[in-house]
Amino acid sequence: MSDILIINATVLPMQQGRIDPGFVWVRAGKIAAFGKMDRLPAAADAPVLDAKGGYLLPGLVDAHAHLGLYEDALGFEGADGNEDTDPVTPQLRVIDGINPLERGFAEARAAGVTTVVISPGSANPIGGQLAAVKTSGRRIDDMVLRAPLAIKFALGENPKSVYHDKEETPVTRMATAALIREELAKADEYGRRKEEAEEDEDKDAPDFDPKLEALLPLLRGEIAGHFHAHRADDIFTALRIAKEFGVRPVIVHGTEAHLVSDLLAQDGVPVISGPYMTDRSKPELANLTERAPGLLHRAGMQVAITVDHPEIPLKFLMDAARIAVRAGMDEDAALRAVTIEGARIAQIDGRVGSIEEGKDGDLVLFTGHPFDYRSQVEAVFCEGNCVFRREGQ
Repeated sequence: MSDILIINATVLPMQQGRIDPGFVWVRAGKIAAFGKMDRLPAAADAPVLDAKGGYLLPGLVDAHAHLGLYEDALGFEGADGNEDTDPVTPQLRVIDGINPLERGFAEARAAGVTTVVISPGSANPIGGQLAAVKTSGRRIDDMVLRAPLAIKFALGENPKSVYHDKEETPVTRMATAALIREELAKADEYGRRKEEAEEDEDKDAPDFDPKLEALLPLLRGEIAGHFHAHRADDIFTALRIAKEFGVRPVIVHGTEAHLVSDLLAQDGVPVISGPYMTDRSKPELANLTERAPGLLHRAGMQVAITVDHPEIPLKFLMDAARIAVRAGMDEDAALRAVTIEGARIAQIDGRVGSIEEGKDGDLVLFTGHPFDYRSQVEAVFCEGNCVFRREGQ
């Protein structure tokens, strides 16, 4: 952690309007103060960076990625996102598969992405435990912001196709949902038996089961269920299962969510929208559109934008927001969709996603407005430490 004082910036805090000209003071890795230049605290003693009118934002947040799980330019040797030998693997921890020295981390930092929620892949109906990590560091244990953050579920074509090729279950949407229900029901019973044994010494506790143990925080409401779902019917299957077991759902991708946004808005379900800078590589992507985040926002839904790294590299996260604006999304909403909204969905907004006193000193400085294609990332800070500086500066 370090100190930095950035002055003469156009500050976009996300939680309030633009401050121009403004400053942000980071002390011991945390935001100590921010505001207009004429209110600069006399006690703000730190190395100074003159932004010269550049745009200063909180570090960018992608609430869904596979960073460090599929290593660049490697095949099987670097593929650690899917344990496709078993369709039910909630006990797997994503942090055990992440390589923080993979160059995608450096590219993400250079683009201003300072926090990423990393998820197992979508081969399995139940894939494992997610984690929120900083993109700066060499040892994943030092980079973790929250773990476990959620349990990964997958519906639709991915588990169908993976296990069809193996001639194993599930090969239908019905079987995928049934496997999820079966495991959640087992975990519910397992948890009740554990509680009964703790309260009554005459009752035996169940034998330890790592799969069921991993699902207990989900059933207790301590973590969310992130459901990979593209088609509208798969989205509603996710919500049906979530309601049955009292799970807090997050829809990941939601490619057809905009077609049923009025119905989803009634349930208050958040959507991590994207990637839409890609081709329609399978039938369930038939209604893919970059208009989706804007349509969801206008319907009153909570929406974040993802590029689904490595489907689209994380370095293009701000480009995805820019494209959403070009397709009709409100500018402020698009900026929030790659900062505070992703942090809120992941329940890590107490530390990242906006410029507020007491939050981590994660900041990105652009030479101009971030939606101007000519703008470049000038500098990136993670907990006050400069983790990227534009060459020649």
